[in-house]
Amino acid sequence: MSQLKRIIWPKVVLFGDSITQFSFQANGWGSEIADKLVRKCDVVNRGLSGYNTKWAKIALPRVIDNSSADSSIAAVTIFFGANDCSLAEKNPQQHVPLQEYTQNLKDMVGHLTSVGVSTDKVILITPPPLHEPDWEKECHIKGCSLNRLNAVAGQYAEACVQAAGQCGVEVLDLWTLMQRDGQDFSTYLSDGLHLSDKGSQFVAQHLWALLEKRVDALPMILPYWGDVDNKNPEPCLLSHS
Repeated sequence: MSQLKRIIWPKVVLFGDSITQFSFQANGWGSEIADKLVRKCDVVNRGLSGYNTKWAKIALPRVIDNSSADSSIAAVTIFFGANDCSLAEKNPQQHVPLQEYTQNLKDMVGHLTSVGVSTDKVILITPPPLHEPDWEKECHIKGCSLNRLNAVAGQYAEACVQAAGQCGVEVLDLWTLMQRDGQDFSTYLSDGLHLSDKGSQFVAQHLWALLEKRVDALPMILPYWGDVDNKNPEPCLLSHS
């Protein structure tokens, strides 16, 4: 028998901070996207809790390089900013200046294109809004004062949108969408910063609207069970992608 051809599963890579890392928890937005793509695409969680774009830019070449960034990558999301926008005087460990944040996003997109991931496969995601009263409570529990402000998060979200435009990639502007029409965005957040179940559902819904067109044409991998000839399954199972 000739050597079997290994099935190469397309991949959607989710690259971000804790909001991405925790997205595979129950009712998480990442797990919902993965469920939609079962048998069509692997959804790979590369969330790095606590990371900012300064560190992410350094780590990205170890996550996606020339050997992994081939035709199997269907999409990559870059979801940072919630830590970068920390106030410099309150949280210097995670803070990244606004202009540096913008450049870091551009550099990450540049790395992806340099290893073969075209810009039409890249989606930037802005930080969500910050509900200061709830996050201040979390900060006090940790023994520190409020270290983020929603207005500052908005500046980083705007910078993310601008970076996406300059790089020619799509962007999901959560900061704006979650506050549209003056709605109570605190319900989208579990602690003022991280997503609640409702927030995860919101992200999944809006991200899927951008991802679907990138993965819609992907075939189901391996045939539907009812199409398998039980008396002679090999031809179907060994030739089907």
